[in-house]
Order: sequence, then structure tokens, then C-alpha cells
Amino acid sequence: MKGLSLSSILLSILILFSYTTTSLAHFGLLYPSEVVVTEQPESNIEILIAFCHPFEQNGMDMVRPESFGLFLHGKKYDLSGTLKQTEYLGHKAWRAEYQVKRPGDHIFFVIPTPYWEEMEGKYIQHVTKVIVNGYGLENDWSRPVGLPQEIVPLTRPYGIWTGNLFCGRVLFDGRPKAGVDVEIEHLNQKGARIIAPKETFITQVVQTDENGEFCYSIPFHGWWGFAALTEKENAMRHQGKDVPLERGAVIWVEAADPKAGD
Repeated sequence: MKGLSLSSILLSILILFSYTTTSLAHFGLLYPSEVVVTEQPESNIEILIAFCHPFEQNGMDMVRPESFGLFLHGKKYDLSGTLKQTEYLGHKAWRAEYQVKRPGDHIFFVIPTPYWEEMEGKYIQHVTKVIVNGYGLENDWSRPVGLPQEIVPLTRPYGIWTGNLFCGRVLFDGRPKAGVDVEIEHLNQKGARIIAPKETFITQVVQTDENGEFCYSIPFHGWWGFAALTEKENAMRHQGKDVPLERGAVIWVEAADPKAGD
């Protein structure tokens, strides 16, 4: 440190902090209390809706979403009226309760209000979905919902073992999107925390092929988020200036470890 002024040291720390902060991946989060409902008819599930850095477990405030809904048996249902404010990782989030009455794949989705990211100078909007199966009828999990951007699973998105290959097709405005980065992170919750040996291990990245498809082998149990990202220049206004909009299509899946029987 000899020869360095205090101002130089502080500047170096500020630059390092800036790089560390901007490297964190943002994810919309849809986290249901159950992903496969089988126990009894008309089971209640709770869904957490938040915005966070999943692996680092850093939360961000989320304003009320533009919409929250359900795709079931070919129809969309608006569930925005069921949203209640809550807190996740010390920040503003939302939750909803839903009673699963009918068999079939329940595709929950949220279209958030765009979030201004000061460090990156852009808005972020991650359209997020999660699929809950009701009473064993597997009917719609591979069906597009018709969202502005979405990941359509090619692997059944529930009943997944650790080590399974999860594949999906990325759609933007209803069309497959080639050459898109898909960021992948583990929801690194207390009780099952994973320590990354280096920062590059935190966010895994794959790219979509010419058909908008990608695959990833899930290495350990827990919830995993897949976020397909693209950016639209001059898409929004902020303080009188045209700024980009990061468009994200996000899906969450849960992987389980096998347990030995008697």
C-alpha cells in the first residue's frame, strides 16, 4: 500500500464494489409451497412473489406487479386481486393463496412492473412462471401461455430428480429466440446453503440454439431459476432520457434427491 493515497484506496474499493454489485444476477421469483398437490382435495398452496439475487440471498423491493395470473385447462385467470404485501429477505414482496380444486397443470405467472436498475442504467422486467401439478393430471406443462416472453418446458417441470436434464424453449413475442443467454441460479436458502468456490460458479450460463432451445443438468437438489435475457434499446423513458429494457423470461423448477427405502 506504500505510495497510495487514501483517495486512491477508496476509489479502488468503490470500483471493486461496483463490479461485484453489477455481476449479481437479478431473478423474478415465483415460489409455491407445493409443486405437486396430491394429499387431499382442495388443498391450499401459498405462492411467494419476489425479486432477488437467489444464490447470494439478497433481496430487492418489488412494487405491486402489473398482473398475476393462472393458466389452467386452456384459460387464463386474473389472480391479481389475491395479492397481499409481505417481506422476503428484508424487502417488499408479495404473496397469494390459491385453493387447488381441479386436476391438471396450474401455470402461475407474474408480469412485474419494470424495475429501474441504477447501477446498470436500465429497466428490468422478468416475466416469471412456475407450474404446480394438481392431482396427477399432466396436461398443459409444455403449452405456451402466450406471455410477452416465456420459457416453455421441454422437460416435465415437476417430479425432477437431482441430475436430471432440464430443457426448455425460449419464446419472445411468441417466436423462438436463438442465441439468447439463459442465466441459471440456485435458490440458496438457509439449511442447505451452497458455498461457491469462485464468483463465476454463482450464475451458470447456457445459450439457446437456432430453435430457441437450451438444456442444463441440475447438479443438486432445491429450487432452480432459469432466466432467458435480451435487451431492447430505447424501450422506456427515465428522467427524460430513452433507456434500455432488459426483457427476461423466467421459470422455476424444483429438483429432489432420491431417498433410500427400507
